[in-house]
Amino acid sequence: MNFNKKHLAFLIILLILVIDQALKVWIKTNFAIGDEMRVIGNWFILHFTENPGMAFGLKFWGIWGKIGLSIFRIAAIVAIAWYLNHLIKQQVKTGIIVGLSLILAGAIGNIIDSAFYGYLFDSGTTYSSEFNQWVSYYGISKLNFGGYAGFLQGCVVDMFYFPIIDTVLPSWVPIIGGEHFVFFRPVFNIADSSITIGVIYLLLFHRHTLFGHQHNHK
Repeated sequence: MNFNKKHLAFLIILLILVIDQALKVWIKTNFAIGDEMRVIGNWFILHFTENPGMAFGLKFWGIWGKIGLSIFRIAAIVAIAWYLNHLIKQQVKTGIIVGLSLILAGAIGNIIDSAFYGYLFDSGTTYSSEFNQWVSYYGISKLNFGGYAGFLQGCVVDMFYFPIIDTVLPSWVPIIGGEHFVFFRPVFNIADSSITIGVIYLLLFHRHTLFGHQHNHK
């Protein structure tokens, strides 16, 4: 059997998903919320947090916003998968297949958390209608199918934190002078990184082919 572009796409997606999910499960079953492990000094840290909303820790609209976002993600996954398959049949450049595969893998990686983690683990961040906010939990979760939330109500596990700049701004800086400043503040995961890398790569090197429908063979 010859190794073709469809096999390449499948391999990329499978590899990203395995690494992404393995790291998430390890983090969730060994870290309590807020626990950290310093990998490289003070600027590369594994910091466990759970994200009920969008990528890089964003959140909005409570539980219905989360369910709506999850449904949108599923629709986007179906659309991207169809488009990827279409482009494979059109024999577009290998780079385009790689970029779209990275985006698709990341989208699938995060929807797995949202759809199934509420069933797979015994504890997790949940939405409290009483307090109208997301409420964290204590201790370390167990992978025992105990369940803490329904379908599409699980939270995405994030862990990569790169506070490359962590300082107090000089008082002469307008508006925010004297305040604590951190860059890069968002905490994210491999799936988020896969989406970001895929999008940037396609925009930098293949936007004319994608948006101009110029299918170059390679």
